[in-house]
Parts: sequence; structure tokens; C-alpha cells
Amino acid sequence: MSTAKGPTVLAGFWDKVRSNLHRAPFLADALAAYYCALDTRTPGYAKATLVAALGYFIVPTDVIPDFVVGFGFTDDATVLALAIGAIARHLKPEHRQKARDSLDRLAKP
Repeated sequence: MSTAKGPTVLAGFWDKVRSNLHRAPFLADALAAYYCALDTRTPGYAKATLVAALGYFIVPTDVIPDFVVGFGFTDDATVLALAIGAIARHLKPEHRQKARDSLDRLAKP
């Protein structure tokens, strides 16, 4: 990773995904962003943007706490959408496919 906090952020990512599998409707986008951030072809500025957005997602104390029913993930989804919009040309179909595959695996009992 090109950022000092990148490995820490990405290490906590999977726990957050698993614990919110059926609560956060934007997990496919978060996973696609994760795979894009890990891709060696993704430029450093795009990786940094995605790691920052994913970091915001996994931090439990953000603007709207995740436990607030109906609104808890709106700020997380907004930050992620803005980050993806900023680096959209680097988010490839293969990142989205890996995200779908991961969600399928996680959703199986």
C-alpha cells in the first residue's frame, strides 16, 4: 500500500464486512473498492483515496454511528460513493466481479 495506514485499514475491513453483511447495502461497492486498492495497476492516489474511504467505513465512531437504524450507513455510503466517483476509471469490471464472488462466498451458510 502506498499509505502508512493502508495495511491497518485493510486488515480491519473483512471483520466489518462480515459483521454487516446483511445491514450495509453498499458492500459490493466497498469490496470492489477494496480489490481496486489492492491491485498493483491502480495508481497511488487512487489507492490512497480508496483506503481513506474504506477506513471511514470501518471506523466505529463516525459522523452517524452505524448502529442508528436506517441512517447509520448513509455517511459511509456517501464517502465511498464520492471516492469511487473520483477514481472511477481505475475501478475495473474484474474488481466488481471479485466483489460479487466474495459476497456470494460470505453469504453461503
